[in-house]
Amino acid sequence: MWVLLPNHSAKLRVNSLSGPRFRCLLGSWPLHSVDKTALVIICFFAIFNKGDYMVELVTEKISVPEGCNIIFGQTHFIRSAEHLYSCLVESVPGIKFGLAFAEASGDCLIRTEGTDEELVNVAGRELAKIGAGHTFLIFLRNAFPINVLNAVKQTSEVACVYCATANQVEVILAQTEQGRGVLGIVDGSSNKGIEQPADVAKRREFLKKIGYTPK
Repeated sequence: MWVLLPNHSAKLRVNSLSGPRFRCLLGSWPLHSVDKTALVIICFFAIFNKGDYMVELVTEKISVPEGCNIIFGQTHFIRSAEHLYSCLVESVPGIKFGLAFAEASGDCLIRTEGTDEELVNVAGRELAKIGAGHTFLIFLRNAFPINVLNAVKQTSEVACVYCATANQVEVILAQTEQGRGVLGIVDGSSNKGIEQPADVAKRREFLKKIGYTPK
């Protein structure tokens, strides 16, 4: 049994007849950014699977247009697109957005809805690139996730939300013969240190400026 994790892709191959011998070659893959529980499940399943089992770890970047925020998550049921559309327009009057939902059975199409044609096209394109079933992706232009996130999470079709951000995002995926599944995400950049008193004052002043704390 061997695991290979190079720089930009990774492969896990297990032969159940190979016994307990295990060899791991680690490159610069950012293991801290992978959902470790999901990785353990993959290894466990592979060890006890009969015959060979191949899992490839891949990443896909979500391209976020200037001035936009995204919400990326897991959902189910074909009504997801319509229900998410309703929750967004009810939350923020005049909201500009595009959303996409990936079917995982039947026609397996990317379903799209929205109030902004450009963002609808972007959402469909970026979710198709990710390629994981029952995921959804929302692009917001004149609103922020904080305005709609609770409504999105309370939508009956939504199972979980992976991220809500304006940062560039990398999605970490497991590729099997059946399809792709989301292991986790990389949201923006790693931290550069712990804030100092001047940074605290700057943060609080910014929140006052944008109206999220009393002046």
